[in-house]
Amino acid sequence: MDATVNVVTAANAQHDVARAAIAVDGLVKRYRDVVAVDGITFTVPHGSFTALLGGNGAGKTTTIAMMLGLVLPTAGRITILGQDFATHGKSLLAQMNFQSPYADLPRRLTVRQNLTIYARLYGVKAVKERIAYLARELDLDTLLNRPLGELSAGQRTRAGLAKAFINRPRVVLLDEPTASLDPDTADWVRGFLSRYAQEEHATFLIASHNMLEVERLCDRVLMMKLGRIVDSGSPKELLAKYGRTTLEDVFLDVARHGPLEAAP
Repeated sequence: MDATVNVVTAANAQHDVARAAIAVDGLVKRYRDVVAVDGITFTVPHGSFTALLGGNGAGKTTTIAMMLGLVLPTAGRITILGQDFATHGKSLLAQMNFQSPYADLPRRLTVRQNLTIYARLYGVKAVKERIAYLARELDLDTLLNRPLGELSAGQRTRAGLAKAFINRPRVVLLDEPTASLDPDTADWVRGFLSRYAQEEHATFLIASHNMLEVERLCDRVLMMKLGRIVDSGSPKELLAKYGRTTLEDVFLDVARHGPLEAAP
């Protein structure tokens, strides 16, 4: 009986991985005596928004870096769009993109020049039309011919977002996507992200400290602490579980006191 259950469980797990846009299994990153990511496992369904939350040093950035091939895992497996990233990383990266306000574009180049270069690197067709579309969606029309170094932090964030969508990615990894944006512009950007997800059936994994943004955008939340996923669920599920009215209060509970129980 136990053997049958194990076979069924393994088959279900394989089915979940096949259905997921992102599947992470037993992922570990160790730097000598420091374990930055400690055996995490999760899946992100196609067409969904999932948030990766945690305090500084929780392992969020390292996890995303491994999913981009910037950092090699010590152990574990990453599957994206049904393919093993270790084997098919080059072809998968052509279908992905990333944005972080901490990874700036070349500041001497204009916004248009930056976007043109990245479009060519990704083999984008109809480059001018694609740039024009993103400029309209992200309110960059008046900034296209200005050097990036002359822009405000918020304007550079929008230019970075345009870069992240230049190749029509199917999987988008975002680190603080609305950092430095005023409330009106941040709401504009969230509207663009939602429309893009619906139109392209794209999948998003977002690392953010903006709890209100996570509540508005995300279907599911993964809570990280000390390199581990310690809790997970939809924003509503986590609010109910912790008896809180805001996700920020849930975040503080987990950061200061730990989860109420081990994550499933």
